Amino acid sequence: MILVRILYNFLLHLSWMVLHIVAIFNSKINLFVRGRKHSEALLKANPLANQQVIWMHVASLGEYEQGLPILEKIRLTYPAHKIVLTFFSPSGYEVKKDKAEADLVLYLPMDTISNAKKFINTLKPELAIFIKYEIWPNYLYELKQKNIPTLLASAIFSKRQVFFKWYGGFMRKSLKVFEHFFVQDQNSKRLLDSIGFTNTMVSGDTRFDRVSKIMEHNNQLDFMDSFKGNSFCFVIGSSWPEDEKILIDYCNTSEASIKYVIAPHNIKQSHIEELKSSITKKSICYSDIEGAKLPDFEVLIVDTIGLLTKIYSYADVAHVGGGFATGLHNTLEPATFGIPVIIGPKYDGFKEAEDLVEQNGIHVVHNKLEFKNLMNGFVSDDNFRKTTGTINSAYVNENKGATSLIFEHIKTFL
Repeated sequence: MILVRILYNFLLHLSWMVLHIVAIFNSKINLFVRGRKHSEALLKANPLANQQVIWMHVASLGEYEQGLPILEKIRLTYPAHKIVLTFFSPSGYEVKKDKAEADLVLYLPMDTISNAKKFINTLKPELAIFIKYEIWPNYLYELKQKNIPTLLASAIFSKRQVFFKWYGGFMRKSLKVFEHFFVQDQNSKRLLDSIGFTNTMVSGDTRFDRVSKIMEHNNQLDFMDSFKGNSFCFVIGSSWPEDEKILIDYCNTSEASIKYVIAPHNIKQSHIEELKSSITKKSICYSDIEGAKLPDFEVLIVDTIGLLTKIYSYADVAHVGGGFATGLHNTLEPATFGIPVIIGPKYDGFKEAEDLVEQNGIHVVHNKLEFKNLMNGFVSDDNFRKTTGTINSAYVNENKGATSLIFEHIKTFL
C-alpha cells in the first residue's frame, strides 16, 4: 500500500508538470493551471482566518448543483459559519467563482501531500463535505489526521469503479475516512456493503430538491414572451455539434409552426456563426435582440450562459444535449416543468435519464428519422405530449427530500 501511495504521488507531480506544458497550447488547461495559482494566492492570504469554516468540494458545475441545496441550508441555519467551496474543473469554477453560495471559492489545489496539509492547516474546517464521487486520497488522509468529520453526499457507485476491483485497495482505504455515505440508490449501498462499508444511507439525489425549487422562482423572461407568443416552442439545451446535426435538419425541413430556441454548449463566436449559417429559417442571436421584432423570427440562438433554466419554462418539448457526444447534460431541469424530454443514445450512468427512459418520460433517438417521427408526434398529439411531460414532473416530485435527510446528519457535527 505504501508503494502504491508513492506511485500515486509521483504520477500527480508528473501530471502537474505535463499540464504546465499543455497549458501553453490549450486554453481550458491554461485556466486549470493559472486558476490554481490564483487560488493558492487567495489561500495564502486566508481571509477566513479564525473563522468557523465548513468546506465543500465539487468536481464541476453539475456537482455544484447537487451541493447547492446543502449549502443553502447551511447558510440559513448557521449564518455565523463561513463556507469554502472548491472546484476541480474550470467549467464549474469559471461560471460560479463570483456567484456561488460561498464566502470563498477556489480551485482545489492538486492532491499532493504538501498541498493537502497546507490547505487543511490553513482553513481548519469543522466539517468537510464531498459531493458525488470526488475521492482525493491525500486530502482525505489529512482530514483523518486532523479528526475533521467528512461526509460524501449524493454519492453514486458502480461496479466499474476502482473501489470494487481486486487492485483497488489504495482507493478503498481512502473511503474509510468518510463518517457517512449518503448515496443516491440501493445499488450504491449494496456495492459499499460488499466491501465492508455499512455507514450508508440511501438519501437520494439533492438535485431533485434543487430543480423542484425552480418552480418557485420567477421564470418570466420578456424576450421569450415576445419571441414565443402563443406558438409551439421547442428548446434545444446544451447542444453539441453532434446533436445539432440531427436537430437542425428537422428545423430546416419541418413545415410545422414551431419556434426554436437553441442554447449550444459551446458559445464561442466561431461556433455560433457556423450554427447560424446552417439554419435556413429566419434566425437571430440573443446578443442581437435589442430593438429586433422577435415575433418575426423562427429561431433564437442563445449565445450566452445563465438563461437556459428559465427558457425551459417556455418549452413544449425539450432536447437535452450531450447524448450524441461526450455525455448527457442535465435532464432534470426541463423535466421539472412537466414537458417531454428528448435525448441521444449515450445516457448510461445517468440514473435519472435511465429511470425516465424506462418510464417513457424521456425518449431516446438515434438518427434524423427517429427524431422527425417523435417530434411530429409531440407536435400533433397534445395528449401524448402532456402525458409524457406529466411522467417527468411526477418523477421529480417523488424523489425530493434528500437535502433534509443529509442535513439532519450534518447538524450533529456543528
